Amino acid sequence: MQKVLFVLTSHDTLGNTGHKTGFWIEEFAAPYYALADKGVAITLASPKGGQPPIDPKSADPAFSTPATERFNQDAALQAILANTVALDSVNAGDFDAVFYPGGHGPLWDLVDNSASIALIEAFIAADKPVAAVCHASAVLVNARDAAGQPLVAGRKVTGFSNTEEDAVQLTAIVPLLVEDALQAKGGIYEKGPDWGVFVREDGLLITGQNPASSELVAEKLLARL
Repeated sequence: MQKVLFVLTSHDTLGNTGHKTGFWIEEFAAPYYALADKGVAITLASPKGGQPPIDPKSADPAFSTPATERFNQDAALQAILANTVALDSVNAGDFDAVFYPGGHGPLWDLVDNSASIALIEAFIAADKPVAAVCHASAVLVNARDAAGQPLVAGRKVTGFSNTEEDAVQLTAIVPLLVEDALQAKGGIYEKGPDWGVFVREDGLLITGQNPASSELVAEKLLARL
């Protein structure tokens, strides 16, 4: 049985706006079911362990998808989600791949997280795929390859675009812009139309642009497994 680690944010505050954030339900639920339904064993982790915060906006009916509706009725998965393991307790050697769901939360607690960076580098060193979608592509910016170079340098990558961040009016709130941060580390950032499905696969890295891209990222990851 293939084993995949999902790493979720523990951060729930949207800068100084007074609003809450966290992970985006679609970006967790769609990949989770895409993999679990194919027999993949999934372990959930987060920096603090326990219940990771759900971005309340992602629970809005306007953003409902078949995956989010399934999640809302899935008491068993909700119980598993409430008990994520602490990120610094997991070992890359126990898994075949790692997947990072997005939402704005990861921009605050997973970009500079030493346990996350070490984990990503360990997966790459072991020739195992690393996948991320939307804002979670930012978790790659501080990881390095075996030669000590930025992991994304010279690789085709995608993630939440500057124009999409502008559209949700959070450009001045977030600690970094995913598109700019990937380019600053030498990543070959590419994007499709705002809110459309767009995924890039380059070597062991599989990245998706936005929530709509989450299921395709999982499908490409499954194909690699």
